[in-house]
Amino acid sequence: MTRRFTEKRLVIASHNPGKVREIADLLSPFGVDVVPAAEFGLAEPEETGTTFAENAILKAHAATLACGLPALADDSGLAVDALDGRPGIHSARWAGEERDFAAAMARLEQEMEGASDRGARFVCALALAWPIKEEEEGAAPKASPETVPETVVFEGTVEGALVFPPRGDKGFGYDPVFVPEGYDVTFGEMAGHKKHAISHRANAFAGLVAECFGEA
Repeated sequence: MTRRFTEKRLVIASHNPGKVREIADLLSPFGVDVVPAAEFGLAEPEETGTTFAENAILKAHAATLACGLPALADDSGLAVDALDGRPGIHSARWAGEERDFAAAMARLEQEMEGASDRGARFVCALALAWPIKEEEEGAAPKASPETVPETVVFEGTVEGALVFPPRGDKGFGYDPVFVPEGYDVTFGEMAGHKKHAISHRANAFAGLVAECFGEA
């Protein structure tokens, strides 16, 4: 059985204000004190994983080992059919160090020039890691396999299509160019509570809540 979350504080292992805000909103019914990684001065670890899940685990482990609190990490991105799944795990990197998603969306439009297939999906992997207790740690060094934090991972997707030019100023990232399946507005035009109900992050959260938090 998956471990239940009974702690009062949770570190969000992200330096993306939009992600932190969405996660805090989704967790608000459970009375958890959500603390952004930036408040602890935690550096962003290098994302060396080859999948969303691997990168989410890497970030959750780095945060919980650094601050001694449970940590929730999100790794998510946009997978475009015509680009063989790119930008995928490199979605944020397309925006550069300045997090310039206007430039990232312009690059996306350029790379899709001439492509008739506009199908795409947002993918989210959430990793929740608990700190290692002293009695669990024993004399084992931090780097040993015995000290790997207990971790659970949940994944979610939302299918849709891309539109250009970008539309709407809500949300963040690639939201202004993504129209979810069954809708005629982009995530950038959609009210936050409506996006939360259908997004890739919301789908991943449904699994997290069912397994670790129970009903609100």
